[in-house]
Amino acid sequence: MTSRGRAFPTTAWLGAPLARLQRRFEAHPWTAVLEAAARAGYLARGAVYLSVGVIALLAALRLSPRAEGAVGALQAWGEWPAGLALIWLVGVGLYGFAGWRALQAIFDVDRCGHTARGLANRAGQAVSGIAYAGLAISVFGLLDAMEDLHEPDDQAATGALVARVLDLPFGPLIVLGMGLFILASGVGSVVRASLDHFRRNLDCEPQTRAWAGSLARIGYFGRGVALLPAGLLLASAGLHARASDARGLGGALELLITWPFGRTMLGLTAAGLIAFGLFAVVEACLRPMRLARALPQVD
Repeated sequence: MTSRGRAFPTTAWLGAPLARLQRRFEAHPWTAVLEAAARAGYLARGAVYLSVGVIALLAALRLSPRAEGAVGALQAWGEWPAGLALIWLVGVGLYGFAGWRALQAIFDVDRCGHTARGLANRAGQAVSGIAYAGLAISVFGLLDAMEDLHEPDDQAATGALVARVLDLPFGPLIVLGMGLFILASGVGSVVRASLDHFRRNLDCEPQTRAWAGSLARIGYFGRGVALLPAGLLLASAGLHARASDARGLGGALELLITWPFGRTMLGLTAAGLIAFGLFAVVEACLRPMRLARALPQVD
């Protein structure tokens, strides 16, 4: 299909990025490998948020017993014939995304610079990389538990982890700081949904940029709303030195149900998480990655 003599934008979604990646394999093979891992990471990130969002939406519609966090949502994949293989691929992809965050933070592949704002962005990318590496470890722990016929409990695992941190020197302060960071991330996502120009980070036609930017705004707003109660609960766990207060993302989504118009709020937040996951898939295909310029020594 054409539009004004040009191929309709969506037809280039896979063809053009794959062609570019092939050219980069020929010119800079190692940086092309890093780019492929990063793009796989965005796909894995999208799969996680899509899973969490769909289950939360089902919970809002009373079609699922409860909302789930990332690990709990991926556990549902185990019911599919190829579920374990898909979970394994997501785990590998999350390691790729953690590596991409490391490249962003250390080598400044996004050209954030050394200003206060740029350094703050890179610090946030570093923390994000650590978080996704931890999630990847949890995903492979889920695979081990499923192979042993155990039923992993996402919220119980969060509580156990927080309890171990609370036992460390200055543990309550560490947990409080983690909660405040997640809370700030939630506020930042909501602010980005209002102010950021997501379309400028995509290499595609203007029509695609327009709807992808709208998708990103919905997604970042929903993600921010989901992170707010998660951060509050974790900060409460640190403030009161009580691990049971920390419930993870699934518990935070469940908390929304107790608020006024709770199921409606949960449903809208779930839709936002689904949009965030879809935008991650868009980024996997259309986000420019200029690794060759930032890492000339790799090749």
